[in-house]
Amino acid sequence: MDLSKSPIFSLMGRRMSWLSQRQTVLAHNISNADTPDFKPHDLTKASFRKMVSGATESSVKMDRTRASHIQPVRRDDDFRADKVKETYETALAGNSVVLEEQLMKVSETQGAYNLATNLYRKHVKMLKLAIGQER
Repeated sequence: MDLSKSPIFSLMGRRMSWLSQRQTVLAHNISNADTPDFKPHDLTKASFRKMVSGATESSVKMDRTRASHIQPVRRDDDFRADKVKETYETALAGNSVVLEEQLMKVSETQGAYNLATNLYRKHVKMLKLAIGQER
């Protein structure tokens, strides 16, 4: 059984890959905190809609067979794009890396990565339990 083909494991793997890449970008920002005219970078947030768009297109769609049935509800305002923030401050040398901000992002990324690995571990444990290998 190839777990990478499972949708949940595929999504968690992609999430962990994105978080790993974000951690690399944040480390690059911190290492250039004293470089003149350096602007901090960050990855764009992963869109849940983009992640599951392939799954929803191929899945069975709801259909009303009678006029008295309730129409399926879909609200587009549930998903909004985040606006790009300006930097908090800029040094005289033109550097706009704020170490506190970068460290908060590093901590946030680490927490999200730990959550993803714990979910991954729990799903593997659940599969082992289902096939009778967990003791």
